[in-house]
Amino acid sequence: QVQLVESGEGVVQPGGSLRLSCTASGTFFSINAMAWYRQAPGKERELVASITSGGFSKYADSVKGRFTISMDNAKNTVYMQMNSLKPEDTAVYYCYSEIQDLRRLLYQYWGQGTQVTVSS
Repeated sequence: QVQLVESGEGVVQPGGSLRLSCTASGTFFSINAMAWYRQAPGKERELVASITSGGFSKYADSVKGRFTISMDNAKNTVYMQMNSLKPEDTAVYYCYSEIQDLRRLLYQYWGQGTQVTVSS
């Protein structure tokens, strides 16, 4: 059974920084890609940033230049460094991963969510 375990939640002032981490644990063949989504109260879940195992990354326009996603393949961990945080970044952030099991079948997994609050 694969699990995604997130960490790094917190409360920061506008302009501050946070780093989120998400580690995939369990038995599997490989991780194809990992990503961070977020969902603010009353809004739909949206993609924030994604990265493939080969290092190709994409960002939502709202976070370009402020957030950086990276992946440590050896640790099965994805990170997201969030700088210059704004109140509108307040949301529950969810880790997402596409993982091949030992039969090379592809599955999607979600983390439990971690709260990021940007407030003065």
